[in-house]
Amino acid sequence: MQKLTRTPGGAVLRRSLVQFLAVVAMLTFAGAVPASAAPPSADVPSPGASGLGDRLNPGLGNGGYDVQNYDLRLRYATADPDQALQGDETIVARATQALSRFNLDFGGKSVGAVSVNGQAAAFKRTGEELIVTPASPILNGSTFTVLVTAFTAVPTGISSNIHSTAFFVTPDGSATAPQPYDAHLIYPCNDHPRDKATFTFTIDVPAGRDAVANGVEIGQTTSNGRTIWTYRMAQPMATELTQIAVGDWDFGPTRLLDGVSIRDVTAPSITATMQPALVSTEAQLDWMTARVGSYPFDSFGNLIVNAPLPFLLETQSLTLSSADFFASYPPAVWDPVLLHELAHMWFGDSVSPYSWSDLWLNEGHATWYEVTYADETGQLAVETEGYPDPQGYATLDELMRAVYAHGDEWRKTSGPVALPKSGGVIKLFTYQVYHGGALVLYALRQKIGTVAFEQVERSWVQRYRDSVASTDDFIALATEISGDQSVTPFLRDWLYGEKTPPMPGHPDWTVNPVGSITTTSSTESIPGHHAWQP
Repeated sequence: MQKLTRTPGGAVLRRSLVQFLAVVAMLTFAGAVPASAAPPSADVPSPGASGLGDRLNPGLGNGGYDVQNYDLRLRYATADPDQALQGDETIVARATQALSRFNLDFGGKSVGAVSVNGQAAAFKRTGEELIVTPASPILNGSTFTVLVTAFTAVPTGISSNIHSTAFFVTPDGSATAPQPYDAHLIYPCNDHPRDKATFTFTIDVPAGRDAVANGVEIGQTTSNGRTIWTYRMAQPMATELTQIAVGDWDFGPTRLLDGVSIRDVTAPSITATMQPALVSTEAQLDWMTARVGSYPFDSFGNLIVNAPLPFLLETQSLTLSSADFFASYPPAVWDPVLLHELAHMWFGDSVSPYSWSDLWLNEGHATWYEVTYADETGQLAVETEGYPDPQGYATLDELMRAVYAHGDEWRKTSGPVALPKSGGVIKLFTYQVYHGGALVLYALRQKIGTVAFEQVERSWVQRYRDSVASTDDFIALATEISGDQSVTPFLRDWLYGEKTPPMPGHPDWTVNPVGSITTTSSTESIPGHHAWQP
């Protein structure tokens, strides 16, 4: 799989080389350089980093390797939705340095054993880190296999904190919502979107129970009172986008649209009432592909649970939502929100953020397509009630002008769009990354024109498909496509500046003085986005 290669480790290697050359120079001057001297390098076994150095949470993820594939073999012993998940897992990874040991993220209940390349490995747990010491060091650049057996994880109830419901139960079974960094509460992994991998899910359940996961179903067998379901996510996926749902589900008829398999999964008690929410899928897929190009995965659909889930989530190829959301708002609200989640399949899922500071690339884009879709379909005034004008906005320009007015306020409370204030990843989900991110895209379109802007969007999802990319990558692409070198400082001001720049084409737009109007910087009370409250 293709990955960016900008890593903090590269800078360390460069510093080490400089230090080595300085030592060589001194020894040469003294006439004492041994013929066998060699610079320290990634080929000398050393521990992999216990974090990837993410600006907002340096301990997230792990260094020293790049996961290629997760093969999860999960077992649900009974039909009880509260039961612990039992699992074995094979991880295939490529070493990016010689490893004497390495870490996996895991905050589940227990681990039985670990082996590396078929040999038993020593392991210990420290907090939510699983530290593995293989019997033999792993060579730099080599592919190695890790087997973790008999691990367990326990589901929880749905929390009022919208970002803590990683593995939850409903009246019909259990499902997962690990964003932003809770997949490791379910299974051992490298839990950062920078390290994407393909997945195979083999889920063993009592006969009569159903299982669904990301990707395409590739097999289902029943014998001796047990059913084994197998799913394959053939395109790389960030761990935060994992979906594993087991219980009593209705599977809608599978249909094909331009080679994409469309499937919907609903709790039986709500299947009939959810049909109006499902009929727009094909039309929305057509709308998005007309704007940004072909859908990036093999399947798409909706998983709708009968539980008070206080958010929607773009688990890869399968949007997770709650029946309560559709009951709480009119179609003019939930129809654009479903488009928001669909847009994430391109922006956030197929092209994932290099760091969590780049979250606006996910949420800003999804919000941009949500509101432009609502504008084109005549739903914007209803969909934007409370954003922040309770009357809503009749046109996209009106909405963007209102967002622009809050620009300095949000930069003060939340930080610049691509340089959010520290305080952990959870605090990232703010008006700034959603609406502020969409405003940056509006400003770029104003700057370079609609034709060039649409080319940037298409090129973005094509160039970085199945990979990760950063804010600076987006700036570079927009500059390249537009052929205008002034786009680089323009976007840097919009994305990193402490003050809101002038809006091209709208010299009369002004920002509110900071502190003049009180608004929340959180999206938790916003019905029309990723998070909502009933």
